Amino acid sequence: MKPELPRWCGNPYLLLTLTALFWSGNMVLGRGIRADVPPIALAFWRWLIAFTLVLPLALPHWQTHAPGIRRHLPALLLLAALGIAGYNTLAYLALQTTSATNAVLLNAFIPIATITLAWVFFKKALSSLEVLGVAISLLGALTIIARGELASLTALVPNSGDLWMLAAVLVWACYTLGLQFRPPDMPPMFLLAVLIAFGLLMLAPFYLWEILAGRSLHLHAGSLLGLAYVGIFPSFIGYIFYNRGVAEVGASRASLFIHLMPVFGTLLAALFLDERPSLYHLLGISLIFTGIALATRKPTRP
Repeated sequence: MKPELPRWCGNPYLLLTLTALFWSGNMVLGRGIRADVPPIALAFWRWLIAFTLVLPLALPHWQTHAPGIRRHLPALLLLAALGIAGYNTLAYLALQTTSATNAVLLNAFIPIATITLAWVFFKKALSSLEVLGVAISLLGALTIIARGELASLTALVPNSGDLWMLAAVLVWACYTLGLQFRPPDMPPMFLLAVLIAFGLLMLAPFYLWEILAGRSLHLHAGSLLGLAYVGIFPSFIGYIFYNRGVAEVGASRASLFIHLMPVFGTLLAALFLDERPSLYHLLGISLIFTGIALATRKPTRP
């Protein structure tokens, strides 16, 4: 099902580019408002705002597809835990102690993490090129985490934010693999509403714990605008744009636009957070992209 969009949104490549921009902005904002909006609060309010926007589009499908919720409950709970409650919360935790530049560059490791987990859990055979690609991309991720000091990696205590971001990457890779178990007959907006609802229920006790621990929201114009942005653009509009782009050009070609996130994220972090990329950032992302290119390269037919 293709979401209805204005005529100016007819170019799928524009939609996919804007999606990458919105998702990059999410990382930069998560870093920028960390002092005013705690990480679990940011995840909770992000998805609550998105839920209020998705709900009117999902309700028309309730009568037809509600019985499928119970039938597919285990898969829906798993996807909600990984894609709604898990990934973004871990990413926001990461942004408390690591830079937006590091976070968005490590995020580019997702395709390689997905390939590796498919091999571990589903026994997907890896070609020699895929093994080489995984190894090179892993070296790139380690370069970023070690700040270019690979020789002393064993003696280095990594930034906790980088480790949280790696955990987020692994969670999103698991979510990507878990999508094969999603209910095939559920309309996209109804499925998103169900996943968000379950995700919010999972986040609620952690949000309460965060409040009781003394971490509260500091509301002002900047934090309110930040909450509005992450709820509207990455969570709601970005999802619609990405779905439409995938419907128009296919999943394989659409997924390539996620690789724009390191570009947009680095530029936005430099512009708004005064984070200047270092040489090890460029080296690390070059290695990650080289690994992705090798791992996704189709073998030449004789």
